[in-house]
Amino acid sequence: MGDRPPTAELGVHDVIGVGFGPSNIALGIAIEEHNSSVSAGAALRAIFLERQPRFGWHRGMLLDGATMQVSFLKDLATLRNPSSSFSFLNYLHSQNRLVDFINHKTMFPLRCEYHDYLEWAAGRLDNLVEYDTEVVDLRPVVHEGVVAYIDVISGRPGQPGRTVVRRARNVVIAAGLEPRLPDNAELGDRLWHNHDLLHRLAQMPSTPRQRFAVVGAGQSAAEVTEHLHTRFPQAEVFAVFARYGLTPADNSGFVNQIFDPDAVDEFYHAPEGVRAMLLAYHRSTNYAAVDMDLIDELYRRSYQEKVRGPQRLHFLRASQVEAYEALPDGTRVHIRHLPTGEKRVLDTDIVVLATGYNARDPRRVLGSMENACLVSDSGRLQVARDYSIETKPDTTAGIYVPGASEFQHGISSSLLSNISIRAGEILDSVLRRQELDEPLAAVGQGITAPSYLPAQHKTQPRN
Repeated sequence: MGDRPPTAELGVHDVIGVGFGPSNIALGIAIEEHNSSVSAGAALRAIFLERQPRFGWHRGMLLDGATMQVSFLKDLATLRNPSSSFSFLNYLHSQNRLVDFINHKTMFPLRCEYHDYLEWAAGRLDNLVEYDTEVVDLRPVVHEGVVAYIDVISGRPGQPGRTVVRRARNVVIAAGLEPRLPDNAELGDRLWHNHDLLHRLAQMPSTPRQRFAVVGAGQSAAEVTEHLHTRFPQAEVFAVFARYGLTPADNSGFVNQIFDPDAVDEFYHAPEGVRAMLLAYHRSTNYAAVDMDLIDELYRRSYQEKVRGPQRLHFLRASQVEAYEALPDGTRVHIRHLPTGEKRVLDTDIVVLATGYNARDPRRVLGSMENACLVSDSGRLQVARDYSIETKPDTTAGIYVPGASEFQHGISSSLLSNISIRAGEILDSVLRRQELDEPLAAVGQGITAPSYLPAQHKTQPRN
């Protein structure tokens, strides 16, 4: 089969994290704080591998004036450890803005400020992360008859040459979100997802007058609509959505309890039908819902334009885009008004798809380890309460998938609300596994791959 890739480390990592967004940053913080409280011999050895060349979190949507929709107290550490030096409050103190923030009288920081906080925290963990590194495979390593380790194979993005192997007892796949696109849309120079909004706008040629269409009915769609209307004072902006009007986000105190740590326990242990019902009931806390203040502002602008003109802001409600047609200098949008069936054609300079995100499927990273994982009758990975994938009996190595199990852990699975608590739960699970493992000698000697793996995926013994 050819030479085995070189081994980057002589020892074994207790944790290798795939991705270094907020979820794995929170885990890195939990590990650092654990290690500072134990002897050097009891410290966990961890590293995180991030595909991006530097830290970045939704940079394309760091719009002027946009605020977070989650309290600053639900930061990377506070709910798990209120005295953590990685708290948002300590970040403010380090920036000499704590008093100013208090005077601001808000629980919801600017999104650009929160990004700066995340970058500040990530920078303090530089010793734990390797950027510009893409994980291409996870390979099982058998010791004494069980898959006790996982070889994490990585390389440079877009450079299929030399790869690096790191061995782990546990792998945490936090691959984040990816843009969700309509089936009939193909991204291009004139058709974007809002994820890339600011980057694309910076590259857009300047013309005296533009026409934009924004497709979607959620918070991002409303923010993009407001941003384009403000930034381009001569442009027309068409908001296209299937609902009759923008729906306010349900952020009342009682409903917000669905994001509480205790709610995750209740949701996980509930019958599957109840979980589906609760997800349907409370989708308006996160999906296709808009802050009421932003709805009011857009309505105010629309009404003012009707009074004073010219009318630049248009809402094509209860409407669906049936086709996107590329033009030499724009995109033609074919729209159907759902109540009447009436069709119209809208020629635009730019179409922005604010159509949401999906959690990235961890199976893209599992590679050779997928055959060790258990799946449900519906074909989903079976995820335990501690966010680990349930595996076959001959596998003791841990694979965790925070952020990819909404159907089992609830709406907060892919959100920021519980990441500090979740990091603590994953850390506790890793430590429990460590206690259960008997000391393993001669790591890497005489290893084989389990029989259920295809021959080309079998891990060869080290020389």
